[in-house]
Amino acid sequence: MPLEIRKVLEKLGLGSVFILDSLYPAKSPPFCVDMRVTDNKKAHNTSSYKNTNLIVRRNKEFIIIIRFDRPFNNQQDNVHLEFMIGNSPDENKGTCITVSFGKEKRDGRWNGRVIGVQGNEVTVGITPDASCIIGRFRTFVAIVTDLGKQRTQRNPDIDFYVLFNPWDPDTDRQEYVMNDVGIIFNGEINNISSRAWNFGQFEKGVLDACLLVLDAGKVPLLYRGNAIEVVRQGSALINSQDDDGVLVGSWSGDYSTGTAPTAWTGSPEILLKYAKDGGLPVCFAQCWVFAGVLNTFMRCLGIPARVISNYCSAHDNTGNLKTDIILDEDGRVNRSRTRDSVWNYHSWNEVFMKRPDLPERFSGWQVIDCTPQETSDGLYRCGPTSVNAIRDGELSYPFDAKFVFAEVRNMSMLFDVYLPSVFSKLHFDRQAMQMAERRGVPSRDYLPLAESGVTIELQADTIKIGDNFKMTLNIKNQTSQTCTLSATITGCVVYYTGITSSIFKLDNKAATVDPWKSESASSMMIDVKALEYMPYLVEQSNLLFVVYGRIEETAKSLSTMRVVTLRPPELTIKVTGTPRVRKDFMVTMSFRNPFNFILKNIQLRLESPGLITTKLKTYDHIAPGGSLQYTETITPQYPGKKVLIACLDCATVRQVTSQLEIFVQ
Repeated sequence: MPLEIRKVLEKLGLGSVFILDSLYPAKSPPFCVDMRVTDNKKAHNTSSYKNTNLIVRRNKEFIIIIRFDRPFNNQQDNVHLEFMIGNSPDENKGTCITVSFGKEKRDGRWNGRVIGVQGNEVTVGITPDASCIIGRFRTFVAIVTDLGKQRTQRNPDIDFYVLFNPWDPDTDRQEYVMNDVGIIFNGEINNISSRAWNFGQFEKGVLDACLLVLDAGKVPLLYRGNAIEVVRQGSALINSQDDDGVLVGSWSGDYSTGTAPTAWTGSPEILLKYAKDGGLPVCFAQCWVFAGVLNTFMRCLGIPARVISNYCSAHDNTGNLKTDIILDEDGRVNRSRTRDSVWNYHSWNEVFMKRPDLPERFSGWQVIDCTPQETSDGLYRCGPTSVNAIRDGELSYPFDAKFVFAEVRNMSMLFDVYLPSVFSKLHFDRQAMQMAERRGVPSRDYLPLAESGVTIELQADTIKIGDNFKMTLNIKNQTSQTCTLSATITGCVVYYTGITSSIFKLDNKAATVDPWKSESASSMMIDVKALEYMPYLVEQSNLLFVVYGRIEETAKSLSTMRVVTLRPPELTIKVTGTPRVRKDFMVTMSFRNPFNFILKNIQLRLESPGLITTKLKTYDHIAPGGSLQYTETITPQYPGKKVLIACLDCATVRQVTSQLEIFVQ
């Protein structure tokens, strides 16, 4: 500092102030801030984020070092650290945080302390409060003198992110916060299958994309410190139904203007595309894609989350918490009168959090669902609603408990249009149902049926698409009278959402069963040919068979249903070489077309979190019996377990997926 300026300042009693660039241009800054990114990230369990800026968690101290141009004097100097978020920072709204130290230290929202002073360096500990806003904060150092406050200019390198802090002993943090790859279950209740999904919450750009989702959805900053609000807003913003959110839902079968839901292999590709396109919704998604992206969104922001698949998942459009399936007299599903549907499976999410707005026992896992099905408070969203409350039938608490209860307590009833009585029903939890009705749910007669003493069961195995197969109708007579049964078997193609597409088979069977006997003879075998169902297949389709029977002796009716899963062709992944850090190895994907028709416009994806970003290849066609191979060379940068995720997709064959776990040395 020039002597003449120092003399002037000393006359004013300001001889101990620091000179900032804004007061006096120097060749180098009068001080610098070291955010100690590596050490702080390790302490805050954020080292996995591929982001050069500091990332910390609420209610946990992080340590920074400020280097001044001269020794700091705690008795004379007055320094403010200012952390700002949003366009109009305001201390009263928690968007401008001041932590002061020196001669005029004062308490603020965040705790701050001087840990040590060594020469020109001051080590400071900062603890964001437990309810602070999550997001990206700008950092400024301000020097306060009798002349006023002088603040440093914006330096993006010392911006930092504050996330929710899930480090609670009641949660499995490794699985529900830190795991960046997982399994999403699909299929149907008698043949559960799965596919790997890249959550990729730590991948480069994903954290900023998740914050963009909140910004694009105009979520007020004041809401972003409340986990319940962030979760509820997130369940609305991942779908684009009414707020230009991340994903466009479609079950149309025509995905020519985007990517088919079945073709995606993970969340990063979707979120990064959304961010790159300036918040333009990404096409297309179905339930497991919505759930996978919402899971990434939650884990990335620090909220423990998992994907849940609910089988025989009821969509109760009538609001009576029961799923009514109407049949005609010949046993066919009456599509015009059946408003409810039972999905083979439906994927949603659960998040782990405290619910201070509910009785204590309803904290813990909460259901949230961003697949747009019904509106809640004017937006397509669902939850959070307590899993414990659903289990107990306590449906008067927020949010959307009645809708979720109907999905999981699938009291599915088959009605005959021509008979007023219920003739078949699935098991339901009567005690939970009674509790729900005490909480205001409309009641309806659901007394157990009078036992007919005769049961029927349709047996079938999982088959490959394009195979012929057989089913067996088993009849069990548990009465002392001979039973004569006539039955109609209806076969139809059904979407995974439970919506029937086309009826391709009608068959009639008759049998006489002696008292206390069973019948499953060859006369009860049902032959199904590939040429019968193949022309009617739709995406992710299975085959639904409904059996409707009448007992001649008692005039009673009985029914059963069976979904036959169609298994897609195989996609294989092979690794050549030993995966080692900074050493090349090769991954080869192989596929053979087993059908007698050409596959057209094929997409092939390969990705692995922490190993490679999404690789997309397209092929014009694969001839009947033809094959394709694609090889990718990979150079790992980090050791540890990795999962390679691959998917082949085209209009005529969906859900062709594969995964391979490897270990990088």
